[in-house]
Amino acid sequence: MVTDVTKLPIRFDGGRVAAFCRDRGIVRLSVFGSVLRDDFDPARSDIDVLADFKPEATRGIGFRFFGYGDELAGILGRKVDLCSRLDPRLEPIVRREAVTIYEDS
Repeated sequence: MVTDVTKLPIRFDGGRVAAFCRDRGIVRLSVFGSVLRDDFDPARSDIDVLADFKPEATRGIGFRFFGYGDELAGILGRKVDLCSRLDPRLEPIVRREAVTIYEDS
């Protein structure tokens, strides 16, 4: 299991990820799921991404949220499954294993 962003099997422009997050009020962006495991297939696997927003950033966001995944896919170079909420039973596990790729400092 990958525990460090430098060990991820994907490469991306951290500056573009940071600009994407700042422009949308995202305070933390993390990857989880298969991208952290040995079964990740660089040719076919998508990337599961968890976004933590500033509280005010999601007011009135509506359907624009769904476009964020497509925009992020363009930056990361593969399909993205973007979520901002997790099943409460799974959240502690996902957050413990997730690798942060952006955090507002």
